Amino acid sequence: MSSSSLSCSAENLGNAIESGIANAFYKVGTFVGTKPRITIVIGIVLTVLCGGGFVNWSTENRANKLWVPQNTIAEKETEMYQTYFDSNVRFNTLTVQAASSSKNVLTKDVLLAAMDMHHAIETTESNTTEIKISVDDGDDEKEETNTFTTLCFRAGGACKSTVNGATRGDICNCLVNSILGQWNYDKELLDADEDILATINSGKKEENNELGSGLGNPVFDEEGSVVSAEAFTMNYFLADRLEIIGNREQDPINDAWEGDVFLKIAASVPTSYPTLKVDYFAARSFGDEFGTAITGDLALVNISYVMAFLFLGATMGRMLCGTGSRWTMALAALVTVLLSTAAGFGISSLIGLFFGPVHSLLPFILLGIGVDDAFVIVNAFNRERKDTKRSSESNTALATRTARSLARAGASITVTSATDLVAFAISSSSALPALASFCGFASICIAFLWFFAATFFSGCMVLDERRQRDNRRECLCCLTRKKEIDDEKDVFEEDFLSRYFRNYHAPAILSKTGKLLVLTIFAALFGYGVYGSINLPVEDTERAFIPADSYLQDWIQSSDEYFPDGGIELYFVFENGTDIYNAREEIASFGWRLKGLSNAPPYIAEPTLEGNVMAGYWNYLQKQNEDWPINENEFFSAMGAFLWTTKAGEAYRTDVKFEDTDDASNRLNSTIEAIRIKSEYIRLTKLNGNEIIDDADRQIQAMDTTRELVESWNRDDLKISPYSEKFLSIEGFKVIRKELFLNVGLSIAAVAIIVFATIGSVVAALLITVSVAFCLVEILGFMYLLGIAIDSVSVINIVLAVGLSVDYSAHIGHCFMTKGGDNKDKRATEALADIGAAVLNGATSTFLAVSVLLFSSSYVFSTLSKQFALTVGLGILHGLVLLPVLLSLLGPKPFDSAEKENDPSNNNDGAYSSGDLAAVVKDFDDTSHDDIAETGHGSAISREEDAVIEGKNNAVVVNDDDKKDVEC
Repeated sequence: MSSSSLSCSAENLGNAIESGIANAFYKVGTFVGTKPRITIVIGIVLTVLCGGGFVNWSTENRANKLWVPQNTIAEKETEMYQTYFDSNVRFNTLTVQAASSSKNVLTKDVLLAAMDMHHAIETTESNTTEIKISVDDGDDEKEETNTFTTLCFRAGGACKSTVNGATRGDICNCLVNSILGQWNYDKELLDADEDILATINSGKKEENNELGSGLGNPVFDEEGSVVSAEAFTMNYFLADRLEIIGNREQDPINDAWEGDVFLKIAASVPTSYPTLKVDYFAARSFGDEFGTAITGDLALVNISYVMAFLFLGATMGRMLCGTGSRWTMALAALVTVLLSTAAGFGISSLIGLFFGPVHSLLPFILLGIGVDDAFVIVNAFNRERKDTKRSSESNTALATRTARSLARAGASITVTSATDLVAFAISSSSALPALASFCGFASICIAFLWFFAATFFSGCMVLDERRQRDNRRECLCCLTRKKEIDDEKDVFEEDFLSRYFRNYHAPAILSKTGKLLVLTIFAALFGYGVYGSINLPVEDTERAFIPADSYLQDWIQSSDEYFPDGGIELYFVFENGTDIYNAREEIASFGWRLKGLSNAPPYIAEPTLEGNVMAGYWNYLQKQNEDWPINENEFFSAMGAFLWTTKAGEAYRTDVKFEDTDDASNRLNSTIEAIRIKSEYIRLTKLNGNEIIDDADRQIQAMDTTRELVESWNRDDLKISPYSEKFLSIEGFKVIRKELFLNVGLSIAAVAIIVFATIGSVVAALLITVSVAFCLVEILGFMYLLGIAIDSVSVINIVLAVGLSVDYSAHIGHCFMTKGGDNKDKRATEALADIGAAVLNGATSTFLAVSVLLFSSSYVFSTLSKQFALTVGLGILHGLVLLPVLLSLLGPKPFDSAEKENDPSNNNDGAYSSGDLAAVVKDFDDTSHDDIAETGHGSAISREEDAVIEGKNNAVVVNDDDKKDVEC
């Protein structure tokens, strides 16, 4: 087949597609124009029916079910680990510093104040209303009060001192880590101690070094004794009481204690304990601070919708209420978005998609897309009126205008909606559950948005046009204005923006100098975009989710300053009791395998005695002048006795899993199933400007190298498995870059296919795709410039950028195809004058709606606003500057309908036949005049309507000039 034949086939395909879409929307417009009320009711009823899906509504707040790729190695490691060692503790910590300038915390004054604070934490009761327990005993309720000792995780080892054999109550049986344990958390013992440094250094050298791990910036003398420190930690562990209710993790009892006791006392330190300065963290802290930031900024959503409403009302029609104002349509546009959101959420819930934290971004996305469609439809509606005066336009003529408007705008909103939908649908297959669910919600909502824009919004437009024609007021539509419509002014005129595009913008960019300048500037932008995209890093941005003014930021900074070596926890799990017994000596000396691994991958910190239960047991046997038990059963029994009957074994109780540890009588006779050795990575952070951030690249290296190392240690008679809770997140870091570029690449390919399928021109589809691709690459480049890393939030926003940037280019490209003639510069100018204002208004309204988020304290909304600003700014530049230049140079021939419309001798007006228009009139005549209300006097209006189809241009002449529709 020759190239000319292929070109002809492509043109024929394009004409057929354009004609098919236009005729389909013409029929939709005919129905909407003649039956607007029924159309509106259908939209509302459909939304209500779809809302039935909310019975299957589910939410998800578990991080491992949101941001962790499923079916990964880390997930299998977690399942293995939790088989033996459930996540059964909640961690709460204080970093204690001296309020004075001396900085040394190892003084009696500081320690006594810290002991008083500890006593308050230990004994203060939590709020009973938070943890009320109901018991079925008539109508009575039993209320419980709790203190730390009733809620703590019982592992023992908290108390160290044996002065006069002293111990102090339940606190010694709780898992608490602090230097205050040297005095059994007893203020009298501490106050009586005349040499606190001697007490601190009373243990052996290796034990003192372990103690030093809880001291911030400790100073040791030549003998290894602690002489001073700038901070120390006080760690409190609660027994986990977590419940999963409807995919949400809840622990109300511990939450109540942390909120009413721990956090309240920590916050009161400046006034209650003035000699101390404390930074603190509770298990609930991250959820509180992140949730508070999100919840607080959700109020900005309301502000954004108000701003969008004001802009819509000011630009769709005249700003002042009166003839030509369209504030009602501004409200209708927002209602269209809300209906689409409700219907989409209902269907998404029905098919089993969960609602996560980032789904709160959807109202902004749908607002941007929906407003854009509204401007395009209104623009087409205005232009189809041409020189017709509203006062002389009958319902029949208005229905015809509606049909022609939708035929004109339908293809354009179909192109953008289809590309948006497919772009999100592609990302709904993401390995990250939160991204997959979010994009599933978005694609369904966009489908409804397309449908409601063509039906519900257009139906409202018809009723509003009837209102304006009948000179009725906007808010009180039953009342007619006293001032008559000025027929001289009541005709369509291009607005200021359209005239700007025709007279200034287009001539500037389409001149020879303008084209050269545009291509040069965009080539430079694209070059920087490529550079930035290549260098765009993947970062662990968990810290960024915490508001800048949060107490958690102070705790993180003090941890970085005083404990720079403290890093991510790492466990090595040994399975099978027989194998553990046979390898007991090897396991006891496991620490030598971990030596010297801190300066390069896997970045494992130097080992300590306290992390290895087998080393601790062997150390205990040596002190007792005993050797290893002689057989497996005796070993299990002796290990149980060591853990549950000796002070030395208390700290290791959680590191050994017996077959049955619930029954105390069986603890000494159970078989060991697994043991774990605790280690940690060094602090894997780096400087990003002046900020310390977690280093995702080194975390990935650490995880991968650890697995390779452990695999090299494994053998048939000894199986070792690594586990870290952080591995789940690190797996996400490994795939997120791939997810980003794969989704962007597939989305661009989808744009090309969808645009071609809806426009039918290979060249036009290619140019639109190039414009969108350049825009996305440049967005990635400027993300690098602004310091926005690849993470779960920015990846979602990039998917959104695909949809929005398509809108700005696709409208211009499609409109160019509808402009006839051989002069491509003129066609590009006409396209800009026709739809440029609608595209710019849609983009501006989106930007204004999101601009309020620039002031957000939430990382999610702040990042969204920056990326939206990039998307809108670069999208508009590509759609209104670069693409018109490309089309003027390389643009294809117009649709046949465009050429016919330009031909005055042609009896066919575009894609619409005389049969189409006759059908409109017949449709109206066949109605029972439901849309004709009564006059103000209550009498029915009876009219004869003679619709005559003239040959030339198929214009409709309707002889019913006296017809007015008074309706409420």
